[in-house]
Amino acid sequence: MTSQQEQVIDAFEARAERRADRRAFFTAALGAAAVGSAFAYSDPAAAQSVTDADVLNFALNLEYLEAQFYLYAVNGSGLPANLTTSGSGAAGGTVTGGARVDFTSDPLTGAYAREIAADEQAHVAFLRTALGSAAVAMPNINISGAADGPFTAAARAAGVVPAGGVFNPYSTPENFLLGAFIFEDVGVTAYKGAAPLLTNKTFLEAAAGILAVEAYHAAIVRTTLYGKGIEALVTATEQISTARDTLDGTPADDAIRGIGADDDQGIRPSGSGATLTANIAPLNNNGLAYSRTTGQVLRIVYLNAGTTTMGGFFPNGVNGTIRSTT
Repeated sequence: MTSQQEQVIDAFEARAERRADRRAFFTAALGAAAVGSAFAYSDPAAAQSVTDADVLNFALNLEYLEAQFYLYAVNGSGLPANLTTSGSGAAGGTVTGGARVDFTSDPLTGAYAREIAADEQAHVAFLRTALGSAAVAMPNINISGAADGPFTAAARAAGVVPAGGVFNPYSTPENFLLGAFIFEDVGVTAYKGAAPLLTNKTFLEAAAGILAVEAYHAAIVRTTLYGKGIEALVTATEQISTARDTLDGTPADDAIRGIGADDDQGIRPSGSGATLTANIAPLNNNGLAYSRTTGQVLRIVYLNAGTTTMGGFFPNGVNGTIRSTT
């Protein structure tokens, strides 16, 4: 085991100890919840009944993805096998791609990456423990930085690299930050959008806790990119933001949620000189973070604005009840 792996494990264990009481409370509440509790989600025209456990499993799929990306970036290997099986013991999926990033030239970003990796592994463990036997296994995940990988597909679609170009998030600390930028803002909007769907207040409190951590992560990534003062990085965040906004839905979706067509932002500041204002926190006119429905989140991670149940970072789709972009 490498020293970096040991550091991540130590950090994870420290967080796990601090969260033990909350996890036990959350697990007890999940066992007491009515299995048949239901609500509508996403577009009312395509509403279906799902349980609180279904929503937590949807979140677990996203945490699997983020944990694998960050863990590979900091130590070249991902989640341990015991954190990828289903709650009933079925084997988890495979991970395509992933590589260790050389943070020698940017040790501060490396330190951030190690912290986030430990947090994401803690989120996976927390949700799995809360769900117990209902936890879904990790689906097949693709985090390849190769020419045929999803990062390159996303970067080409956004115009970050030209057609035929390759975007490898593991090649430099700067590329790693842009790869993280693709995920982090989506995670925040996903948890905010899912919050009203939960019927149990204990689950809502726990989801709010994870949302807050994801927002911290997004702020770290956005602040670090902004602080580098490199115009190409700022432009890339704007291009990725536009691509996400294009992927995540139709005007009808936005009308249902009562928002404008633009619900995503890069990090380009406004004003100049004494009036220069940063854009670290992407907010609407009321100062509120944006929300996305489950379908909108899946369109982004599947890299497909149409109707589908798989693609992009989840080549065979996510596991669980909530898996379609509709």
